[in-house]
Amino acid sequence: MTKEIILKEAKDNFAGFAKSCSAFTETAFFERPGDKWSVAENMQHLILSINTTALAYSLPKFMVRWVGGTPKRNSSTYDELLARYNKKIAEGAKASSRYVPKPIEVKYGKDKMLQRWNAVTSKFTRALDNKRTEADLDRYQAKHPLLGPITLRELCYFTIFHTIHHLETIDKRLKASNDPIL
Repeated sequence: MTKEIILKEAKDNFAGFAKSCSAFTETAFFERPGDKWSVAENMQHLILSINTTALAYSLPKFMVRWVGGTPKRNSSTYDELLARYNKKIAEGAKASSRYVPKPIEVKYGKDKMLQRWNAVTSKFTRALDNKRTEADLDRYQAKHPLLGPITLRELCYFTIFHTIHHLETIDKRLKASNDPIL
């Protein structure tokens, strides 16, 4: 995917996620179904992930190289990286503790969560759009907690499919809900 397509996909999926989250009532948004994350916790998990990811696009390039190193291979395709990620998940990989959201109470407010979501996703897309060239996406890498060192292009792919994964999770919950949420 080109940078232009990546930006479009990211923006579309970020907007879709926000729209689905908005469809839940305040109570349903924060409700934990059994041992599963609430919609709010799914959102917080993505906020933590995307906020960290945005650093790879907003920090000075020398710092990204210092922290992440230099890629020793070409970027994988979206499908190749997704297959690697799905294999790790199938092997039992879970979010590392820094990305596991703490329980969030209703009093925090759905609107406040949505504002935070919009701020973090805008930070990500602005940094990618304004501070990294097409070539930079293959010249720099970041350390991913499950996938190891991945190029910035691959980190974009991850951000897209990770958002889609959580969007699908909450959309299933939305369709299965008996709560009058629409």
